[in-house]
Amino acid sequence: MAEMLEKILSNLLEPDTALIQQATAQLKEAFKDPAVVPALCTILTSCPNPQIRQFAAVLVRRRVAKHWKKLSPDLKNNLKPVVLQSLQQEHEHKVRHSLAQLAAIIVKHETPEHWPQLLQFITHWTKSSVPGERQVGMLLLSTVVDISTEAFKRHFRDLLRLFHLTLEDHSNQPVIFYTIQTLTAMLSFMGTEEMNMMKPMIPKLLVGIQILIQHNQDQASEAMEVFDELMESEVSIIVPHLAQIVQFCLEIAANTNLGDNIRVKALSCVSFLIKVKGKTILKQKLLPSILNVLYPIMCAPPPEGEMDPEDLEIEDDIEEEVEAQTPKHFSAQVIDMLALHLPPEKLFSQLTPLMEPALRSENPYQRKAGLMSMAVLAEGCADHIRQKHLQVMLRCMCQALADHSEVVRNAALFALGQFSEFLQPDISKYSDEIMPLLLNYLSTIDNSKGAHLTKAYYALENFVENLGKKIEPYLPTLMDHMLSVLCSTNSNRGKELAVSAIGAIANAAKEALLPYFQAVITHLKGYLLNTSEELRQVQIQSLETLGVLARSIGKDVFAPLAEECCQLGLNLIDQVDDPDLRRCTYSLFASLSVVMGPSMAPHLEKMTTLMLLSIKSTEGVTAHYDNDSKTFLLLDDDLEEEDSITEEEEDEDDADITGFSVENAYLDEKEDACDALGEISVNTGAAFMPFMESCFEEIFRINDYPHINVRKSVFEAVGQFCCSLYKVAQDNPTDQNLEAFQKLVSVVLPCYLKTLEEERDRLLVMTVLEALNSILKHCKAEALREPGRLDAISKAIRDVLLKKTTCQDSENEELDSDEEQQAEYDAMLIEYAGDGIPLLAAAVGGQVFAPYFAGFLPLLLAKTKASCTIAEKSFAIGIVAETVQAMEGASVQFVPRLLPTLMSGARDTDDEVRSNSVFGIGVLVEHGKESMHTHYPSLLNILSSIISREQNRRVLDNVCGAVSRMILTHVSGVPIEQVFPVLIRSLPLKEDLEENVTVFNCISFMYKNQPSQVIQHLPQLLAVISQVIGTDQIQEESRRSLVTMLKDILHGFPQEFQSALRPLPQEMASKLRSLITS
Repeated sequence: MAEMLEKILSNLLEPDTALIQQATAQLKEAFKDPAVVPALCTILTSCPNPQIRQFAAVLVRRRVAKHWKKLSPDLKNNLKPVVLQSLQQEHEHKVRHSLAQLAAIIVKHETPEHWPQLLQFITHWTKSSVPGERQVGMLLLSTVVDISTEAFKRHFRDLLRLFHLTLEDHSNQPVIFYTIQTLTAMLSFMGTEEMNMMKPMIPKLLVGIQILIQHNQDQASEAMEVFDELMESEVSIIVPHLAQIVQFCLEIAANTNLGDNIRVKALSCVSFLIKVKGKTILKQKLLPSILNVLYPIMCAPPPEGEMDPEDLEIEDDIEEEVEAQTPKHFSAQVIDMLALHLPPEKLFSQLTPLMEPALRSENPYQRKAGLMSMAVLAEGCADHIRQKHLQVMLRCMCQALADHSEVVRNAALFALGQFSEFLQPDISKYSDEIMPLLLNYLSTIDNSKGAHLTKAYYALENFVENLGKKIEPYLPTLMDHMLSVLCSTNSNRGKELAVSAIGAIANAAKEALLPYFQAVITHLKGYLLNTSEELRQVQIQSLETLGVLARSIGKDVFAPLAEECCQLGLNLIDQVDDPDLRRCTYSLFASLSVVMGPSMAPHLEKMTTLMLLSIKSTEGVTAHYDNDSKTFLLLDDDLEEEDSITEEEEDEDDADITGFSVENAYLDEKEDACDALGEISVNTGAAFMPFMESCFEEIFRINDYPHINVRKSVFEAVGQFCCSLYKVAQDNPTDQNLEAFQKLVSVVLPCYLKTLEEERDRLLVMTVLEALNSILKHCKAEALREPGRLDAISKAIRDVLLKKTTCQDSENEELDSDEEQQAEYDAMLIEYAGDGIPLLAAAVGGQVFAPYFAGFLPLLLAKTKASCTIAEKSFAIGIVAETVQAMEGASVQFVPRLLPTLMSGARDTDDEVRSNSVFGIGVLVEHGKESMHTHYPSLLNILSSIISREQNRRVLDNVCGAVSRMILTHVSGVPIEQVFPVLIRSLPLKEDLEENVTVFNCISFMYKNQPSQVIQHLPQLLAVISQVIGTDQIQEESRRSLVTMLKDILHGFPQEFQSALRPLPQEMASKLRSLITS
């Protein structure tokens, strides 16, 4: 049979389709014979053709993998020596590799202890004096350990001792490579003792990789994965060698004689180290070395006659361009990582001396590097830029928009887009300077220049999206341009960009877009009903913009279109198989739920079914196979026998798979499906309940999905499910609904708390904190009913404030003289946790929460010291004030500890710190009652001093609120004749409109208790009331209270009222008259 099989395999390797089909049929028939495996083993040991020997090894392995349990004991036992004998006599690398994989599959079923000859073979051959034998021994070891790592755990210490020797085999590069591969597979399974054995191996790894670089850069790049695995598994053992590793990677990155892949891999290692050990990098003074390598790479011009990928005129999405894997692009990403994980002051002090000369350089690529540096600083250093650099940097970008080099203009547009995305609302203050520049720039661009046009729209969209009412002067020009593009251009990319820009404009303009609404809808309908492939991207973008319009134009305007849009979305999913289209349709459904609410009920069954299919789908997942095995995969289906294969056996057949990847579009589809289901559940309420359980189960099932953005959406969605179910239970408080809510939070909250403690990704932890806070805000005490839950959540918040969670990486990383400094995102994480403190207080009440607040207070007050940053002081004082407000009377015991801090904060140089401190004084007065009375003179002195010189409207508004609370709480402690006129003159409030409730309560109180004071200032008071009443600046309760007071004044003091009404503009006077007489 062996001779016949050999002939069949030989025919399968011939370039003759008919012969291959015939041979495949013959092979399928041969596989029905139990003697096929022994025959293939004969070929393994005797056939002179290495391709056929490899083919035989692969076929045996796949047979063994699928049918191990069905093989006879004799065959199993006979197979083992054949594999080792073949490995011993084989000289072809590809055949050896396939034999090693076969051995690994046997070990997976048998365990090493049931195959002692294998261990003896590995021990002998890895220590052989013959270089070739050492290679075979290490190849076999690396392969079996990779597939059955856990089975070798008891041998780890022996293997580590071996690796200390094999890493010194400097003349035998394959041995070094296989050693590092084996080590990489073992790392995530190692315990503390093994990790300690690893520590002295780090320098040997660096030497080994350096040797590999000289001979095989691809292998060297793969070997550097060992550092990624170390950083994931046990980063602390790297710390003693951190400087050495960083320097090693920087030398590789700076070496222009090496290929892009190995240089990018080295930069990737540096980036990962910054993420997990940023403080150590600062402490060991490695930042200057890193920047001095990155900057020349960023400034380097492309080879003569070429351009950087993002400057080519190709119509790629800007996000994809930025991710191009070249050393230049990755260098910018490393600076981005530095910005996200280092204190801005430290980074700017080192980066500015490199950035400023580059921006002034005659070389366009150096100017580009300076602008790209600014762009990637925007996210991580947003507060620092706002406070110290925004105006100068924006001026630099605006000047660069007129640069003679398109390369520089491209970079300026990208930088402006990044600033617009991350520096809101501050950047919007410069709209009068920036908008004319952008509009002029857009009008001069050739629509055929895809990449350049994309960048111009990127900057415009990000800038206009958050302008709010400031967009209105530019709305006619913007919309005329966009509608003109849709009517005239032949470029589908131009149409796509214009449709996207209309969405951004709508987001800012809201109802002001109404004059253009019908024209926009007409265009969008045309694109949405056209299912031609060439218009697909325009169609997808039209769905997205339609969703923005549904949210922004006003419910009454969009409601007549909502049903039609629902049907359109469902039809499109039926007609077009495209993950991006499905993603945008799901987002449209979420937007429509805002407009439709419970009336979306008839469509929910189909919508949820479609979205759950997307969440469960494995579409877009690609398995990556070992190169040596790809040739034989096409035969898999043909060789399957008719008899059934169990799922367990099917899963065993993965030896060829080296990894998986998922296309971004399918990840985005899952993410948006989760987002949409969460929002729809909130907006449709009880109508969503029939689908709640199945949606929760499917979404929660992927809470450990390998992609962070999908996990973020999962955690957000299940939090929204909790809020939705709580609302339903409150509206219809049946036992079933209340029990369902408790069951849901009993699963979700423990999962949140576990993630907060164990998750390494900082942004994901922030997402979980935000979702947790949302549950606390909406569900209050019901979310905390289970015993121990208040303790558990308080501990989680406290751990974040103390920087004890996994993602905060505080172990052994104290910075000497300036330990207060931290990255802005580290501070933001603490702020997200702190936001939960007043929410807990509001949920359980002040008396219950007081002991917990006593525990939090030292941590918060520590952030109010003079040496702390503005952001830290503002955050801590804001949390204290909100918690006092939530705790109400129970906060009286904390007056002695809080008042000095709040009084000091009221004198701070920063507007936000003053504003929060003054608000805190007000609520402490309100709830501290008698304990605050003795402090009135000093408090009034501070508030009077502020109001006499304050320029910031929010601070003034908070002073009005604080004074009003003082009057309401202890009117006899306030010199009304002096204070009340000043209060009235400071009205109406302009920014902190929430304080209107307190201010107008105070005025109503004064009218009841000291009406003469109100009548004395009636002209000013009526002017104020006429400006705010009937607007969204005051709540309905305040409106009713004011109307009642005005009616009473008219009745009691008619002459004074008419006299005060006379000077008002006719429109205002008429409004007041109609309110009083209604």
